[in-house]
Amino acid sequence: MQWYVLQTRTGEEEKLVDLVHKLVPDYLYGTCFVVRQEQLWRRRQQNLIHVKHTFPGYVFITSKEPKALFFCLKKLPAMARMLAADEFAFLSLEKEEADFLKQILDEDYVIRLSYMDTDGQGKIFQIKGPLAECADQIVRIRFGKRYALVKFMIHGEEKNVLLGIVLKGDLHGVVFDENMGGKGRGIGKKDSKSSSSHVV
Repeated sequence: MQWYVLQTRTGEEEKLVDLVHKLVPDYLYGTCFVVRQEQLWRRRQQNLIHVKHTFPGYVFITSKEPKALFFCLKKLPAMARMLAADEFAFLSLEKEEADFLKQILDEDYVIRLSYMDTDGQGKIFQIKGPLAECADQIVRIRFGKRYALVKFMIHGEEKNVLLGIVLKGDLHGVVFDENMGGKGRGIGKKDSKSSSSHVV
């Protein structure tokens, strides 16, 4: 299936996904989702895993019938209002862009934390996780902030995204922050349904 982007107002992504699931016939699309990413926040001597939207305002959808899907979306009252207000767009992704996203996303459409093995002074010996797939696209790394700035191409536009990293000393005692928009259970785990913060 071809990948497309439904571009909407930032903060309205989840509402749009729910609208598609409720009102668009299943045969017109495969999946509809928001891309999220894990980041490691360090607070009060604890490592906090936070999950956030990677591309604010973007909802991804797959379809074999893009024209029929678009016409269906246009008929929905909510979509018609958004189109009239220039707050909605239906954009196609290049195959290379979609293939790249498939490489770095897990089955929950989350970009998990990447592990970096370093000498403690900035030299990297090994990268494991999503960043291993795009090491040549890293613009810079902030080890203290636990992120790497990476260049992405989405719909032909270059986007800079901060992707989370973990170092060797971070792997003991991690708190997952459910109340800050995240769902999951620790570094690199696949379980995405948890109701509270906890240590793993």
